[in-house]
Amino acid sequence: MKADPGFYDYWPYENRPRIQWPGGARLAFWVAPNIEFYELDPPANPFRKAWPQPYPATPGYSIRDYGNRVGHVRQMEVLDRYGVKGSVSLSTALCEHHPEIIDLCAQRDWEFFSHGIYNTRYTYGMSAEQEREMIRDSMATILRHTGQHCAGYLAPALSHSELTLDLFAEVGTELGGDDAGFYTCDLFHDDQPTPIHTRSGKRFVSVPYSLEMNDTIAYVVNKVEPRRYGQMLRDNFDRLYREGADSGTVMCIPTHNYQVSCPHRLRAFEEALEYITGHSDVWVTTGREIARYFLDHYYDQSVADIAARSEGN
Repeated sequence: MKADPGFYDYWPYENRPRIQWPGGARLAFWVAPNIEFYELDPPANPFRKAWPQPYPATPGYSIRDYGNRVGHVRQMEVLDRYGVKGSVSLSTALCEHHPEIIDLCAQRDWEFFSHGIYNTRYTYGMSAEQEREMIRDSMATILRHTGQHCAGYLAPALSHSELTLDLFAEVGTELGGDDAGFYTCDLFHDDQPTPIHTRSGKRFVSVPYSLEMNDTIAYVVNKVEPRRYGQMLRDNFDRLYREGADSGTVMCIPTHNYQVSCPHRLRAFEEALEYITGHSDVWVTTGREIARYFLDHYYDQSVADIAARSEGN
């Protein structure tokens, strides 16, 4: 039994090599809209049920359909207003089911990264080859429909396996593209990008993606009210912005178009965006650009620092 997942080294926050984002920004800020497709009657998975109700799970299915019919456009208009390009955590089946949503995102030069094919089909119980094929299919679909080489990965419904990161790095390399396979959102262990181990030795980074700021976790799991969620977003920003004066930090808001875009919730999100983007020394960017900048400027230095600390112990 492993003592830890083995994806990254213990690397204390204190006294790391200093990160400075473009333009001297203290904080890199990105928004990750999860644009997902849920099946009403998906194949059964022995490890997890897709719906808590028996078939047909109309309430759960229809509110998610609301997100793709109504909520997505509502959220997109708010992000446009504050100059934020989304980094789309995409259920790639959406490319066939709702290509009009893909077109709206592509018109705005949003990033697309893989969130699997359906958010009702999990990694749990898959063989390595089945998971590899699912990852390959999702990445190839993004390339075919958007022209983008997929750079990031978030496992469908956060259903991660021991091989997910290795497989994503390898498939990204096989499919070509300079950016393919270089960051993960599946690890929630840090407020700065960190180097990740892969069996292929590919340069690979974890970009902070916050479960605590995730609207589904806030609203569904923690039962937070919209006004309180907006305050949490501002409080989270304030702390990371303050620490970013010493070394650049990352803040992500992961959203769902059937959560944050409901009429009674949208104002809290909008006010948080107004507050965050109102600071001049914030780099409003995408997950891909954060990963690329870290890989180009700080990855080797970080690996060396981790090794030196390990030798010191």
